Amino acid sequence: MIKVMFICHGNICRSPMAEFIMKDIVRKNHKEREFEIASAATSTEELGNSVYPPARRKLLENGIRCDGKTARQMTMQDYRYYDLLIVMDNNNMKNAKRIIGNDTDNKLHLLMDYTEQGGTVSDPWYTRDFDRAYNDILSGCQALFDYLTKNE
Repeated sequence: MIKVMFICHGNICRSPMAEFIMKDIVRKNHKEREFEIASAATSTEELGNSVYPPARRKLLENGIRCDGKTARQMTMQDYRYYDLLIVMDNNNMKNAKRIIGNDTDNKLHLLMDYTEQGGTVSDPWYTRDFDRAYNDILSGCQALFDYLTKNE
């Protein structure tokens, strides 16, 4: 089983979008038994809050539900448990490393590094561009899925 955790600042926009987009990709490819997917925050600002309504609406526009998801902070236990911790941007990469210390197992990666375009996923909390965030996350998750399943 491949265990993947997506990480952003508050766990109410980008990382839950990535969690549920990836779950949708996995489901559509009939690989549910081969993956465990979750998401978390690097901050404590939104703990216990639901997915931000514009992010939830963007997922629903694409037939993806995120019912019951509430924000939580990543922990060192997550680092030990998950195979990959996929981060949305460089600030959250730095903050994730602050939580876990050295990435001795090379588990931390930027989502967009799996795509040809590279870069980071801009935060729609600030940009208000949920379409762009969704499209970037979708391409990143598809590329990550392809990478993880390429040797089958």
